[in-house]
Amino acid sequence: MHILFAAVGLSAVLASSATAFSIVKWAGAAYLVWLGLRLVLSRDENEARFSVSAGTGRQKLSRAFAQGVVVNVFNPKTALFFLAFLPQFVDPSSGAAWAQIAVLGLTFVALAVCTDGLYALLSGTAAGWLRSKGTGFRRGQRLFSGGVYVALGLATAVSGGGKD
Repeated sequence: MHILFAAVGLSAVLASSATAFSIVKWAGAAYLVWLGLRLVLSRDENEARFSVSAGTGRQKLSRAFAQGVVVNVFNPKTALFFLAFLPQFVDPSSGAAWAQIAVLGLTFVALAVCTDGLYALLSGTAAGWLRSKGTGFRRGQRLFSGGVYVALGLATAVSGGGKD
């Protein structure tokens, strides 16, 4: 999404407008805190809902994907990264800047798919071992993960990023 935003110039709006940046920043921070609190405050009988094995249904996968998109889109630092990073490699004499940014961005995505795919394969391999650890381990994992989400949301909320 951010590559598309950078190619069409929407990232420039975030970079130049403190209000737009703040809106995206606070929405992203609130969403992360909400996800974290939902995990931390859930009851132990809902452990299956958050376990690795519960996410195999089509609806669960689409929901996880949608949550990932929301977190990504509301991450203003990613937008600023692409706005600052990609233009450094654009050559004005080589054609349209938006097309070059799109090619560079798609190259970045292709590399990310390879590395993130490797992480997913390793995680899938470790999933069986983690499932065998019992509910106490899963409870600790849920609390830790929820705490990390809350901490990331709070860190996002208090970070300056040069726009506050």
